[in-house]
Amino acid sequence: MTEWLERHVPKMVLAPSFVAILIFVYGFIFWTGWVSFTRSRLLPKYEIKGVIQYERLFASPRWDTAMDNLFIFGGLFIGISMVLGLLLAILLDQKIRAEGALRTIYLYPMALSMIVTGTAWKWIMNPGLGIEATVRGWGFESFAFDWVVNPDRAIYAVVIAAVWQASGFVMALFLAGLRGVDEEIIKAAQVDGIPTWRIYSAIIIPSMAPIFLSAFIVLAHLAIKSFDLVIALTGGGPGYSTDLPATYMYAMAFSRGDIGQAASSAMVMMGVVFAIVVPYLYSELRAKHD
Repeated sequence: MTEWLERHVPKMVLAPSFVAILIFVYGFIFWTGWVSFTRSRLLPKYEIKGVIQYERLFASPRWDTAMDNLFIFGGLFIGISMVLGLLLAILLDQKIRAEGALRTIYLYPMALSMIVTGTAWKWIMNPGLGIEATVRGWGFESFAFDWVVNPDRAIYAVVIAAVWQASGFVMALFLAGLRGVDEEIIKAAQVDGIPTWRIYSAIIIPSMAPIFLSAFIVLAHLAIKSFDLVIALTGGGPGYSTDLPATYMYAMAFSRGDIGQAASSAMVMMGVVFAIVVPYLYSELRAKHD
């Protein structure tokens, strides 16, 4: 009896979670994919009608704006967060006295939810309350910082808030990577008279390639599924100038009552995620086998 329990209790404990994941994750992915090939509107229909929803999706100017914003937001968010995170990690790697306090300050934004971050930055960038009003109160009447209400610049306001939220997390990843580099190699390079900047650019940073890849995957995933930050900061506006695929999907499902469009946009989003994650997983599994 004891041997039977040892063999089967772990399976019995994991079985409910496995069944729940099978139903509520993979089951609903399959359901969403099925609905995306129907003419579903306010209520789901299950008769397959081909790729009509995808044709409507790719013909929609609002979806084009959402995808353009995703590339702008994703590119700037990932690039700036990685550069800023690396610079902060290098700064803290100099073993300065206030390292503990600075590390806590840099990591603090990651402890906040995106809703809180978006709400705070909405106040900060509000022309009537935030930076613009403060600077004008100092006597600079011509100063303007109205990005959050400017359709041409509002997406960059979202980038600022997102970078503030995520750069501390990236710094922590890079700092762990820097602290994992063999100090003997660094000391040998210093003895040879190699400048510090050259040690970082030629020895330390290239050895952190897996850390860079991990940071990229995490940030890309955050960029693709970004929803709450946009809703709290701009609400997708002005108009739909800051729409992202996730906000488009939400609008179609809950504001427009167009489940078919929401499902097709969700499947495209999942395809983008797979295009990023699958090669990463393949490289990781291949490295382990090698």
